Amino acid sequence: MGQLFIDGAWTTAVDGGRREIRSPADGHLVAEVDEAGAKDTELAIAAARRAFDDHRWSSVPAPERGALLLRVADLLQRDKARLARAETDDTGKRVAESEIDMDDITNCFRWFGHLASTDDGRLVDTGIAAARSKVVHEPVGVCGLITPWNYPLLQTAWKVAPALGAGCSFVLKPSELTPHTAIILMELLAEAGVPDGVANLVLGAGATAGAPLSTDPRVDMVSFTGGLVTGRRIMESAAPTVKKVALELGGKNPFVLFADADHETAVDNALTAIFLHSGQVCSAGARLVVEESAHDRIVDDLVARARRIRLGGPDDPETETGPLISAAHRDKVEAYVAAGVAEGAVLRCGGERPTDPKLQNGYFYPPTILDRCTQDMSVVHDESFGPVLTVETFTDLDDAVRIANDTEYGLAGAVFSADHGTCEEVAARLRHGTIWINDFGPYVPAAEWGGFGHSGVGRELGRAGFAEYQEPKHIWTNTRPGPTGWFPSSRDTERSGAGPIDSAGSGS
Repeated sequence: MGQLFIDGAWTTAVDGGRREIRSPADGHLVAEVDEAGAKDTELAIAAARRAFDDHRWSSVPAPERGALLLRVADLLQRDKARLARAETDDTGKRVAESEIDMDDITNCFRWFGHLASTDDGRLVDTGIAAARSKVVHEPVGVCGLITPWNYPLLQTAWKVAPALGAGCSFVLKPSELTPHTAIILMELLAEAGVPDGVANLVLGAGATAGAPLSTDPRVDMVSFTGGLVTGRRIMESAAPTVKKVALELGGKNPFVLFADADHETAVDNALTAIFLHSGQVCSAGARLVVEESAHDRIVDDLVARARRIRLGGPDDPETETGPLISAAHRDKVEAYVAAGVAEGAVLRCGGERPTDPKLQNGYFYPPTILDRCTQDMSVVHDESFGPVLTVETFTDLDDAVRIANDTEYGLAGAVFSADHGTCEEVAARLRHGTIWINDFGPYVPAAEWGGFGHSGVGRELGRAGFAEYQEPKHIWTNTRPGPTGWFPSSRDTERSGAGPIDSAGSGS
């Protein structure tokens, strides 16, 4: 199909733009899709604004909105194979990984479906017998949702599900590199019964199709997941209209490893933390911060095992991890590694494009480990968003916390130790939004996701993630209304002729 979805109808781009989507695994043409421009996005915003202002969705009772999200969840499972295939074609990741993503997406819609169904506000104790105080939650309005290419539909679900559950309308702008699962989602939303104009989709580059979402005054909120530079630009663009902004901007996440941790568990988790999806994960454990006494054994084993990780296409049963998303991104990762070596990091494995003829048409880059890194190196602080692990060492707990917190980001981190007290202390002192203890990577929709510092503003998932798409409103009711008596001179009946007010009684 490959079209835009605006006001309940599939449509072509106003200026006739088209874009080829090619597989990063072997370069084959996946499809051509429409390429939207600012005019298309403005039409989508207008449709979303009309849909919100006439209350066709926001006035639907919360239990019915929740029920619709549950229907979407069922449709996602029905079409799981189709969605996983589309995700794999766009990203090059293994089908097995895409299928896991589809289950996580389904769980997201189900959780927000149940939450939306029970969101009925709260009563506040006023301490006054004649007063009733209630806080209700209303939809924030029209939302601009901008999502990345690494987990296309998962990151979309984290925004679309709470936005719909809260009663908002939206314009979704997925990454121009990975549009197909967003297209299918629009089909499923329409099938589930989302009213026309509530859910809109534009495809295209951020500078053109995405830009109006942060500048147009008809948009009440913009939620963006992606890089720090773009996030700053969106925040700046949104400032003149004082719209609500939610940003998830990645991380440089420490994996703190004490010498007493179980060796096999630690090595296995450290490999998964950085090399899953070729490191293209915002929460990847890209910084190994290991106790000096355990360094040699840990790193030697990591290097030996990283060299054996099998690169390949999504349909190769022996593949363990796939390609990077594009040639440009591979160039960026290569430059990152070169900078680290120039700064004095020791290249222990990887660092060169694979020579296997089967991989030459894709954007593959091998698992890479940069050892003996120090905190003054750019590779320790900059996000590669690729399969590159930097290794630093520490001497004691205080040193470990100091090193792990030495980052402008603060998305996630992990601590591994056999001593539970050590783990708890480190977890309490790390300035990151998610901390895993003797584990790495799991999450649930009920728990908030987001970071400190330059990792972003606001939260996704959990109750706080739902609240991003709501505005709280306080409603105060006086059950025994009457005059306040605050300005007694104003009740002078000879001057005001307001004699009947005397019989109204006091409001106290």
